[in-house]
Amino acid sequence: MKILDDKELEFIRDKKLHEMKQQIMRADEPKKKKPNVLTVQEEQFELMMREHPYLVVDFWAEWCGPCKMVTPIIEELAAEFAGKVTFAKCNTEENKRLAASMGITAIPTIIMFSKGVVRDRAVGAFPKDVIKSKVKWSFGI
Repeated sequence: MKILDDKELEFIRDKKLHEMKQQIMRADEPKKKKPNVLTVQEEQFELMMREHPYLVVDFWAEWCGPCKMVTPIIEELAAEFAGKVTFAKCNTEENKRLAASMGITAIPTIIMFSKGVVRDRAVGAFPKDVIKSKVKWSFGI
């Protein structure tokens, strides 16, 4: 059996530390990648529609239970469609005029805009696969 000297032991220790750091970094990666869901404000909505040709807006309110069920779905879809479709949330309590102009009478309401034109809408808390299929249909993805 070979006895390792201090330099060999130090090399092995450093190599193992490096491997462990890499594992930790990989394990933390999904946590670091937060989906980019924009926040809609009435004043910037027209500009947002011009800048984002494929835009999905979730109209919601803080007190709305079903809205809270849709939030993680919107975040997951934002990650899945990153680079293709922009996702945003509009608090109807803070943006009442915009919500009224969009005909929002119930929340959650999700509207798909293609180049500023409403392509589809979903009123209510739908499962992810339903919302995903509506997004795909709306934008021909």
